[in-house]
Amino acid sequence: MKTAILMLILITLNQDKSSQVIYDFKDSKYLDNWHVIDDRVMGGLSRGNVKLTETGNAIYFGDVTTENNGGFSSLRYQFNSKDVSGFNKVAIKLKGDGTLYQFRIKSDKRERFSYVSNFKTSGNRETIIIPLNKFTPQFRGRKVNVQNFKGDKMEEIAFLIGNKIKESFKLEIESIMLLK
Repeated sequence: MKTAILMLILITLNQDKSSQVIYDFKDSKYLDNWHVIDDRVMGGLSRGNVKLTETGNAIYFGDVTTENNGGFSSLRYQFNSKDVSGFNKVAIKLKGDGTLYQFRIKSDKRERFSYVSNFKTSGNRETIIIPLNKFTPQFRGRKVNVQNFKGDKMEEIAFLIGNKIKESFKLEIESIMLLK
């Protein structure tokens, strides 16, 4: 009887396609495919780090400096192409530090530009919800002449801090999901 009830619950959960997990840090013991890329690639001096907490969240933290023409740090995750055509929002469960960040999407990881949306954290645990059609195409902070994100596929997501000021940052990330 318990097995039949469990099977019914699993079937019901699988039928609910109103959300799709892109990444849930609680389901992972490693940060495979998550990479910090700082302005150091261009001679800057900013430094970002990422680690897992005991509770299973990721902490992305560090210092951004504008010295030596620097000014950004990013945390990126690449994955096999995901069909996201049935979804229209991204939901990020996190706890920020009151700072402005960017969430970035690439539909093709080989493209030089990303689709970008800014969000400001409150300092509390919260869920940031961003409509996919509000992500604008940018390359190095400049808008490019491409339409907003079509919402068809994803191959990379990223968090970026680059507010053109010297600042420390700390962003605790629980999960990233797609919503209908």
